[in-house]
Amino acid sequence: MLKLVIGNKNYSSWSMRPWLALRANEIPFEEIFIPLYTDQADKDRILSFSKAGKVPTLIDGDVTVWDSLAIIEYLAERFPDAKLWPADRAARAHARAISAEMHSGFVALRNECGMNLHRPIRAVALSDDARANVARVQEIWADCHARYGKQGPFLFGAFSGADAMYAPVVHRFRTYAISVEGAARHYYDAMLALPAFQQWTRDGLAEALLIDRFEHV
Repeated sequence: MLKLVIGNKNYSSWSMRPWLALRANEIPFEEIFIPLYTDQADKDRILSFSKAGKVPTLIDGDVTVWDSLAIIEYLAERFPDAKLWPADRAARAHARAISAEMHSGFVALRNECGMNLHRPIRAVALSDDARANVARVQEIWADCHARYGKQGPFLFGAFSGADAMYAPVVHRFRTYAISVEGAARHYYDAMLALPAFQQWTRDGLAEALLIDRFEHV
């Protein structure tokens, strides 16, 4: 059986992505939880699974894959019936492009609105760069809805790897009271209603371990 090494569900947006890709598609896997930012023993446990020393990490027999987007790519090849990328070539290229954009971009939004499911819902003053990130995310969601909305409620109709990549932003928008309007709202509401998304949220809220550096934003 596949094994997925993850960090705290309350905080780890990177862990959420491949977990959601697996759970939303009902792909069986063993979840291995290692608390982040605790002690050297936990750091050593993470290193025992991946020399990168970070989560998430996927283990499939003698294959080890780290980094959320790389894991999603591996899962798409390993489980083609899950259709983690759209079948249409143009749509597939689009999905990969916006996934890569999320993977490498939106730095201001990440820094100013860290994922913390326990955080009381309230707005903060965002920088110009973060506001531009917010606008760009909603532009992507609205554009996908316009192109593919007739095929289903997610970015490319059916749930895909792109949705797994953007799911943590939904939590950021929710906890920082960021308004989601127009066509982008259709996607936001669809993610909130996704059973796998709701399960991750329940699990994260049930965690008692708090990381001080993330509790003052």
